[in-house]
Amino acid sequence: MKKLMYVLGVVLFGVIITAFTLSAANLKSTAAGPFEDVVSAIKQGDASALSRYLDNTVEISMAGKSNSYSKAQAEIILKDFFGKNQVKSFELIHQVESKGGSRVGIANVGTSGGTFRTSFFLQMKGGSMVLNELRFESK
Repeated sequence: MKKLMYVLGVVLFGVIITAFTLSAANLKSTAAGPFEDVVSAIKQGDASALSRYLDNTVEISMAGKSNSYSKAQAEIILKDFFGKNQVKSFELIHQVESKGGSRVGIANVGTSGGTFRTSFFLQMKGGSMVLNELRFESK
C-alpha cells in the first residue's frame, strides 16, 4: 500500500510539473507580439512572415537606395534580398518603445552576403502594429 501511494505521488507530481511547464510555454507564445514576430522573421530570413506586418506602403532602404513600395512590391524585394543574403546570425542591439506604442529595433544581421546593420520601425495603425520602415545598411 505504501508503495502504491508513493508511485501515485510521483505520478501526480510529474503531472503537476508538466501542466505548469505547458502553461508557461503557452503564456510565452501568446505574449509574443508583432515586434517579436518581426524579429523572428528577420532572424529566419522569412519575407512571407515579415509581410504579414507590412504597412500598405513601406519605406525600404538597401544599398544606399531608399524608396517607398506597396506591400506587394516590398514582399518581392524582401524575398529577393533574403534569397541573395541567407541569414547566418542575428543580434538585436537596441530596441525602443514609445508611449504611443511605436517600436524601433536595431540589429546586426550576418548574412551570406555580408553583415548589415538593420533597423525597423513599427507603429500603431488602425488598432494593430504595422511595419512601415526597414533599412539594411552594409557594415
